[in-house]
Amino acid sequence: MNDLRRLAEAYSGGANPSDVLAETVDALEDDDPVWITRVPKREVVAWARTLDRCTRAEREAMPLFGVPFAVKDNIDVAGMPTTAGCPAFAYVPERSATVVERLESAGAILIGKTNLDQFATGLVGTRSPYGIPRNPFDARYIPGGSSSGSAVAVARGLVSFALGTDTAGSGRVPAGFTGTVGLKPTFGIVSAAGVVPACRSLDCVSIFARSVDDAEAVLDVAAAPDPLDAFSRGRPVRDEPLAERFPFAVPAREQRIFCGDAEAGRSFEAALSRLEALGGTPVSVDMSPCFAAAEMLYNGAFVAERTAAFGDFARSHPDALLEVTRTIVEGGRRFSAVDAFRAQYRIRELRERALAIFAETPILVVPTTPTIYTIDQVMAEPYALNATLGTYTNFVNFFDLCALAVPSGRYAGGVPIGITLIAPAFAEASLAQVARRMTALALR
Repeated sequence: MNDLRRLAEAYSGGANPSDVLAETVDALEDDDPVWITRVPKREVVAWARTLDRCTRAEREAMPLFGVPFAVKDNIDVAGMPTTAGCPAFAYVPERSATVVERLESAGAILIGKTNLDQFATGLVGTRSPYGIPRNPFDARYIPGGSSSGSAVAVARGLVSFALGTDTAGSGRVPAGFTGTVGLKPTFGIVSAAGVVPACRSLDCVSIFARSVDDAEAVLDVAAAPDPLDAFSRGRPVRDEPLAERFPFAVPAREQRIFCGDAEAGRSFEAALSRLEALGGTPVSVDMSPCFAAAEMLYNGAFVAERTAAFGDFARSHPDALLEVTRTIVEGGRRFSAVDAFRAQYRIRELRERALAIFAETPILVVPTTPTIYTIDQVMAEPYALNATLGTYTNFVNFFDLCALAVPSGRYAGGVPIGITLIAPAFAEASLAQVARRMTALALR
């Protein structure tokens, strides 16, 4: 599937959305575990035909005119089941999530709803009764989660972009493993109304795209205040562009964790060198508060927020959840309200220490993950390996930061390796600026 620019050029050249979308749907496989539910072809084509009849002015008013997309199946689409990766949980909403409504109003056309780690609980992409979306670069390896299907759909060119969600890294880890761009926006700027919560105080709707430009274009449409979302925030005017020469923070050398993965370590060092070639100056920083917060997400009272989200369903339908999901959500019951408040206080302390990183450096650059695992490895040890994948992602939502995961290299076998650029809230444009320059340098 083409990116947004090429699609726009095709439509300007006379192509009709109905022809493009019919071809898109015809290329899809019925038993592909990327999908949980697909929009019937007749409905896709019927909607595309309404776009065929648009005037030039109407087309120009739709920034996503005729662009096929997918959404993670914990995001509501009117008239389609929302399963959150659990068949017994399924319901059919009368109204689409606000973000879906905004995208469709901008001309985007939904193709289907994608697979995920059940109840968005996991970073591996293997925790689904609907199968495992296979990593398109090597099927032995995990696709990453929880937004596995969305990332794989974009990586394989099934759609131009896809929505995921991100609580602990679910919009970034799959991007790293599939060679896509994964944007975790500032909390609240994209409405979560109509999204099944995992940890409501941390959940963000995320974007997978084929390029940084495409991710930015989708965010520009998706981001808006929403009275239906109590956590909604307005997006201020874009931040100032970075200077030609800029400092960037990196983990101190002794805190660069790769779990013995030498290829991942070399790829990260090469990415830092490219940033220096762009005019960046690396500044080593102490990641201790970030790592401490990351540990708290799965090993502390914040697990209870998942229990608050779907613990009642888990208790009344104990056989409906996968064992790994049930173990996690039931684990939240051991914490008290006192534990929860103490955890909040601790996070605030860690956040203040971590924000010092950005006092002198506008961005922090980290590996997206320390390493990658095979499906067999994760099945043999589902908890510890999942936690390891969140080393560089778990703290971002706690600290109200935004993040952009981009490809940075490949293993010898071809599987992608990624880096993530992180900045304070509302600094998405700065992240995109640096990532775009890195991409341009790599293409020289």
